[in-house]
Amino acid sequence: MSTQDELFHPVVELPEPVRAERYARLVGVDDIKDRLRKEATVLADPSSLDRWAQQHHGTRPQALRLLADRAPLLLFAGDVGAGKSALAESFGCDLASHLKLPVSLYRLKLSARGSGLVGEMTTLIGDAFAWLLTEGKKAIGSNGSKAVLIFVVDEADALVQSREAIQMHHEDRAGVDAFLAGLDSLAGTGAPILVVLCSNRLSALDPALQRRAAATFEFGRPDDEQRRTVLEAAVDGLGLKPGTVDTMVTLTGPTKDRPGFTFSDLTQRLVPSAVLRAFPDQPVTDATILEVARCLRPTPVFSDQRP
Repeated sequence: MSTQDELFHPVVELPEPVRAERYARLVGVDDIKDRLRKEATVLADPSSLDRWAQQHHGTRPQALRLLADRAPLLLFAGDVGAGKSALAESFGCDLASHLKLPVSLYRLKLSARGSGLVGEMTTLIGDAFAWLLTEGKKAIGSNGSKAVLIFVVDEADALVQSREAIQMHHEDRAGVDAFLAGLDSLAGTGAPILVVLCSNRLSALDPALQRRAAATFEFGRPDDEQRRTVLEAAVDGLGLKPGTVDTMVTLTGPTKDRPGFTFSDLTQRLVPSAVLRAFPDQPVTDATILEVARCLRPTPVFSDQRP
């Protein structure tokens, strides 16, 4: 059986400061955060639904059985730079605080796809789920979960792309089968494990995987209100004039020639570029940051098409 180090990046225990700050910086996606907390809570701690039902209905309605049958799978899909991976690796901080439980973040290494040898990828994926299930069972306490495991697969379309693709290699098809089998192995175990897949191409993921998802979160480019929220937080403390943010919102919006800026365009490119342009001899000025906003090109739209 493969070792943990061969399958996963170093496990991160949440909450921890870096990812908690990253979660807080993801502004403008409050609706997604709220829905994600609910979905993650009932998947990781099914007993919370029983307590809710007892309090508000005095019984256990049939609807709870429907929720219990869902696979512990969440899909994060959308454009490049929309915050999918950042949220996938940081929402466990919020979940840990909400449930008052420790959360362990497991991130699959892309090397788990193997080198192409027959049966290798199938074995590696099976080993990954076996590791998770073993650790997940340890997290089951007599009175509910003692901890939660979040398993994140970034660039998921490279691992579980649709088996309908004509050019798909047999080994890749077997890998998808193995992933589905691993996901199904978690059902009914009571193990507090959440599987999160991130992809720029939702339609490229295997339909059987999409059907199993308990919830799909689609991330788009920020609208005017969201960009304003992001920019106001990002430039706080720079002493800019109030009207400067208004102009930045306009400059970073979509035009007939290009799309609007992504979340990461705003927080990882625009504002940092303005700071570095002023560093080390002068402060960031309104003129400086507006010049950067005018010159910077947004990330091109990633086309979501089947392979």
